[in-house]
Amino acid sequence: MKLHTINTGFFKLDGGAMFGVVPKVIWQKTNPADSNNLCTWAMRCLLIEEGNQLILVDTGIGNKQDEKFFSHYYLHGNDSLEKSLAQLGFGKTDITDVFLTHLHFDHVGGAVIRENEKLTPTFKNATYWTNEKHWQWAVEPNAREKASFLKENILPIQESGQLKFITEHENIEWQKDINISFAYGHTDAMMLPKINYKGKTIVYMADLLPSVGHLPLPYVMAYDMFPLKTLTEKQAFLEEAVNNNYILYLEHDPINECCTLQRTEKGIRVSETFNLSDI
Repeated sequence: MKLHTINTGFFKLDGGAMFGVVPKVIWQKTNPADSNNLCTWAMRCLLIEEGNQLILVDTGIGNKQDEKFFSHYYLHGNDSLEKSLAQLGFGKTDITDVFLTHLHFDHVGGAVIRENEKLTPTFKNATYWTNEKHWQWAVEPNAREKASFLKENILPIQESGQLKFITEHENIEWQKDINISFAYGHTDAMMLPKINYKGKTIVYMADLLPSVGHLPLPYVMAYDMFPLKTLTEKQAFLEEAVNNNYILYLEHDPINECCTLQRTEKGIRVSETFNLSDI
């Protein structure tokens, strides 16, 4: 197995929304905001080479939305999904599987492109993976989360016939050396891949832990549908992670790709930060 970081660029989100009830005077120490109270975040995907499979985990925000949409999120940086794949010698037709942790626009936007005014899957030869519970949650969204579930990012996947569901079952073995955990606080039935790699366990954190700045337990996003559930899930996961020396792969941290954890007087905190390529 080989793992590759896939950088798809940076975007900005409101710092208060990203840190919930935590005051700005505290969170800005780790994630400084600009004059509009916006913080920069990565959209860091993952590519897994395993045998004949080339598995892409999440797809970033994509580029098919209109100028008004992108004006809210201030996309910046030189990276894109297609460029990052090309740097590794791969093209869109090489991807065999697209694993979607959940269907919010900054995770699934790159899964669909606009070609000749038609919306089609970006990866023509790939199977797209989600789970039935989350799919139903996304296609029939609640009013609070509706702005994150865009039909143009989701429905073309089903219409193409490339969509498959993973059975909702805790710590299910999805592929060789890839197990799936489920989380329900951020959105219903978000999936976190746990990858056995070089004798270590690497967990793709998606939005359970967006950055190292979110390690303290009360640091829960206002975007989360069920914040108390997130708090419970995060506490249980951090205990599991520190006990088993997991490596956390951080999708949204603007600086740190990976980290390990340690116990401190203040609770579980970062031990080391490093790049995926250093493993």
